[in-house]
Amino acid sequence: MKKKWIFFSLFILQVSFIEAQSTDYKVVFDLSSRDSINQQSIIRELGLIMDSNPEAKLEVVIYGQGLDLALKDRSTAPIIQKLIAENKASFKVCAMTMKRNHIDQIQLVPGVAVVPDGIFEIISKQRDGWGYIKVGH
Repeated sequence: MKKKWIFFSLFILQVSFIEAQSTDYKVVFDLSSRDSINQQSIIRELGLIMDSNPEAKLEVVIYGQGLDLALKDRSTAPIIQKLIAENKASFKVCAMTMKRNHIDQIQLVPGVAVVPDGIFEIISKQRDGWGYIKVGH
């Protein structure tokens, strides 16, 4: 009986360890900077995370001066479009920021979504258990 109990305990411990290792990896990035260093940093970080954890759920919320990253006439547009197309990350832009800057959705990289409020999007993700990273240097 004692052997069965030890075996059962070890089995439960192993299952718990495996479950702890496979918890969801969900991160929302907050980008409000026009700085090209910050924008390149987010692209690099997304790549590093996807290399180490292909199942990670990644979202970049763009508002304020960060809007440049989402525009299709910028040099980063092909990279952003590829990340979206390959379901590596989602990119969401604040509608209020777009309105303030007179930007129409047609000017965005294809696949970039528009949300009513970027900050509310971030708060909602945090409430749903997503990690939060403010992009900056």
